[in-house]
Amino acid sequence: MSTEYPLTGLTGLPSWQSVPSPRGGPDTDTTSRVAARQLERRRPTVGCVVPAYNEAVSIAGVLDSMLSQTRRPDAIHVIVNNTTDDTARIAAWYAGAHEMLVDGERVITEIHVHDLGTMDDKKVGALNYGFRLVDGMDYLLGIDGDTSADPYAVQQLIEEMESDPTIGGISAIYSIDDSALDGIKEKFLICGQRAQFSSFNMRNLLNDRQMAVLGGQLSIFSMEALHAVTSAGHQIQPWLTVSEVEDSLLSLQIQSAGYKTMISATARANVGGMDTFRALDAQQVKWNYGCIDLMWPGVRDGHRGQPFHPNLRIRWLDNFSMLFNGITRVGFAILLTCALMFHAFVFSWWWVVPPVIGYLLNIRIAHSMAKVTRRDYLFALLFFPAEFYTWVRLGHFVRAWSQFFFAEAKDNWAAQAKAESGKSSLPMWLVPFGVTTVFYTSCVLVFDQVLSAVVKSNVLWVGWRALGAITVIQTLAMLIPLLRPHRGLKA
Repeated sequence: MSTEYPLTGLTGLPSWQSVPSPRGGPDTDTTSRVAARQLERRRPTVGCVVPAYNEAVSIAGVLDSMLSQTRRPDAIHVIVNNTTDDTARIAAWYAGAHEMLVDGERVITEIHVHDLGTMDDKKVGALNYGFRLVDGMDYLLGIDGDTSADPYAVQQLIEEMESDPTIGGISAIYSIDDSALDGIKEKFLICGQRAQFSSFNMRNLLNDRQMAVLGGQLSIFSMEALHAVTSAGHQIQPWLTVSEVEDSLLSLQIQSAGYKTMISATARANVGGMDTFRALDAQQVKWNYGCIDLMWPGVRDGHRGQPFHPNLRIRWLDNFSMLFNGITRVGFAILLTCALMFHAFVFSWWWVVPPVIGYLLNIRIAHSMAKVTRRDYLFALLFFPAEFYTWVRLGHFVRAWSQFFFAEAKDNWAAQAKAESGKSSLPMWLVPFGVTTVFYTSCVLVFDQVLSAVVKSNVLWVGWRALGAITVIQTLAMLIPLLRPHRGLKA
């Protein structure tokens, strides 16, 4: 059942949305110049779409942040879907026309609230519904129901889009507001996510601002580019349900249609963070699984993977990086234990280099944040919090790949929603730690109880050299972002 909350108060389009057509006359040059100036003064129209699922706690803050913008959207559509809380009722307080003066001219932003009830397509369905509502405008601004944009963000995104017609979409620079955190666990998890965002943002900023994924948290899209995607893909709507990372798939399609996908140079937003291990696990497994699905060749669930798409190179690098992180950590623990048991361990200072490089890189990542806090520095300086968070991310990586290879039928959207609501009973994020412990113990027991002395010696000789080669590659990969100049950029 669908419910729409009607507008109250002022209605109608602002006067600047229609540009007078030049009339014919004897002084055609003057008329042309006047028409050109009118076109220059025309403000592009922006429709904002807010997909909202159980966002009663944050939806008011989202709408307040949009109404506090130096350049407000012309229309804001809150698309409430599959919600069991008071999201629609709270958003309805904002329904209507909101007036502000811009250079002495009255500008109106109209807020509409649409309660779509239960939708099988969930967030994707809400985005596509919003796309149809704002069709005819110049830009679609998408913002999640738990995101708060900086006051200049919309203005900055529009100016960047207007500067280059080949840009199909721009994503804001994301971080997470940690000012209201209480528990140690929550502070640890948010610090890890802030560092993760910072590293991701800086890499994209230094890569000529090319963006592999236009995140749904706060991104602006050219309606022309979205229509090009639907036309090229023979689709009836831009966002597709065949991928669990709908924003990544759309970003691929925008690039394939000949448009750029970029990260903003200045626009910033704070997004909702995951403050429990279960919620973080569900979110990251969904993201990783969806990206693997995009990268893998062949057809799965009606969608063909694109392993050689230029936009996915960074995804391959990320996955190889996580693989090497896992191999070096688990491999070092096993070899060190076996060498000590066999009385064959010889300390070398070379093994200190990789963790030192990683430690310095974590500090630099913290320093690159635009709004770095003492907590961010402590997270990096104390070493163990950042190291443990890496182990947690390795668990997400392993769970996503195992789910993909075993073709486990699971609704990761529902799993994330369940974990965020606290209804998830099984701590699935601990499963990789348990599997790793069993694997470590088995290797050590086989080494100690089964292998002969000669075989043990050979295993250690080959194992240390293989691990050393992988560690050298990993260390060089860490040196690149550590030594690369940031050119004054802040993530």
